[in-house]
This record gives sequence, C-alpha cells and structure tokens, in this order.
Amino acid sequence: MKNALTAYLFVAALATTLPAFSQQESTQTVMSAEAKLNADAEQEKKAAEWISSLNLNDAEKEKRLTNVVATHLKATRDWHNEHPASTVPAGINPVTGKLLSELDRQLIADSAIPATVHQSLMTGLRADLDKNQVNAILDKYTIGKVAFTMNGYKAIVPNITPKEEETILGFLEQAREQAVDYKSMKEISAIFEIYKTKSEQYLNTNGRNWREMYNTYTAAIKAKKAEAKKQATN
Repeated sequence: MKNALTAYLFVAALATTLPAFSQQESTQTVMSAEAKLNADAEQEKKAAEWISSLNLNDAEKEKRLTNVVATHLKATRDWHNEHPASTVPAGINPVTGKLLSELDRQLIADSAIPATVHQSLMTGLRADLDKNQVNAILDKYTIGKVAFTMNGYKAIVPNITPKEEETILGFLEQAREQAVDYKSMKEISAIFEIYKTKSEQYLNTNGRNWREMYNTYTAAIKAKKAEAKKQATN
C-alpha cells in the first residue's frame, strides 16, 4: 500500500512538473533562436556597411557581396563559439616547449575551420571586386593592421629598400588574409605576430640587425619624449 501511494505521489508530481519544465525549455529555445537572429542581423549590418564603403553604385553587386561577407562572418563566429579553447587538450608548444596558453589553444581550435569557408569568401569577393577593393574589405576585418604595421617598419628600418618593403608587405598581406578567419582581435594580432617574426628574420638574414634597429628607434622615441617634457617644464 505504501509503495502504491509513493508511486501515485511521484506520478502526480511528475504530471505537475513536466508542463512547467517543457514551457521553460521551450522559452529557452525561443530565446536562443531570437539571440541568434539578432546576432545574425548584426553581422549582416556590418557586412552591408563594409561593402557600402566601396561606393560601387551597383545594387545587385552590393547585395551579392554583402551576402558573401555576412555568410563568412557568421561562419567564423559560429565555428569559434562551437569550438572553445577547452576543446583543444592542454599540452606543450612543440617549438618552444612551453605550455599552450589559452590563446594558443583557441587559435588551434579556430584554425581547424573548414577551408571552404575562406575559399568561399575570397572567391566571392574576387568575382565582383578588383584587388584593391578586395584588400579594402580584408582591411575592415583586420582594422587596417597591414598599413599600420608597415608604417612601423618604415619608421624603424633606416633607408628601407624597395625590395625590403615589398617582401615585408607581402608577409603582412598573407597575415591579413589568414587572419580574417579568426574572431577576436587577440587572435588576429597573434596571426600578424607570426608574419612579423618572418619579416624580422628576413631582415636579419639580409644584412640587417632587427634588435639593434628596434632598440635605436625606441631610444630615439624616449629621448624625444624626455626633451619635450623638459621643454614643457621650462
């Protein structure tokens, strides 16, 4: 009798709880879908603004390109969100021997995004845009890091040669195209660091001393600031 009463109470409680649970679950699903729609709308708005900045004056072309960029932005976002750093086992960097950082693990996870995502972006852009226009869109992804970094090299390397400038620019353009498939600015900066290292190695193997040039440049900047501060106090 006791067991029968217990079973009855359990079934009654379950019958009362299930509708509420199902309603809560349904609400969470709807909210999740709504958040996804809002996030997608933000990416579409960003894509439209980037394409609009090119002043193409061609509605059909702008529509195609906006769709190409928005699709890529959504794909990289979704891959990043679905593959957090925790999906990559903790371990060591085989080059340095140091433990993989959180950023290292996230870079590894995001670098596994299917190559077709990048290929679709570049194919779509190149179908309607010339090289300079494609570069302008890639600059939007990377907030103009190619020009900014190149200006840094021009300031640091005395009498930089056309060959040196061309080679370093080539490395930075490779960094830019690769970096567009990563979601955060920390990751984008990390990709650029790879190619900055290549640039500095190139300079070192071609008669330059990067560390010496960099130290000379920073010393000159410090001296200039100290002089400006001295004049301001006089």
